[in-house]
Amino acid sequence: MAMEFTDATFEAEVLKSDVPVLVDFWAPWCGPCRILGPIVEELASEVTNIKIGKINVDENQTVATQYGIMSIPTIKIFKDGQIVKEFVGVQSKETLAEAIASV
Repeated sequence: MAMEFTDATFEAEVLKSDVPVLVDFWAPWCGPCRILGPIVEELASEVTNIKIGKINVDENQTVATQYGIMSIPTIKIFKDGQIVKEFVGVQSKETLAEAIASV
């Protein structure tokens, strides 16, 4: 199951993580986010070499602003506190799996 990140936990869980982290920036009212959500959950249950989680941009505006999130869903993959891959909009499970495999 995907983790839930917040403004309060983002630095410890994502930026200071010793494994890569995929973050799904989303909101409950966003239609495309509801399409991407189950894909992110599937990956979270299948992939073990990366941390996978979501952050609700409505409830956690500090992090959303800090990373300039203008469109959701946005996926960012962090490694050693840096963004190494990013996607805007709904992505296929295969695209995200390939991105995970390459970090």
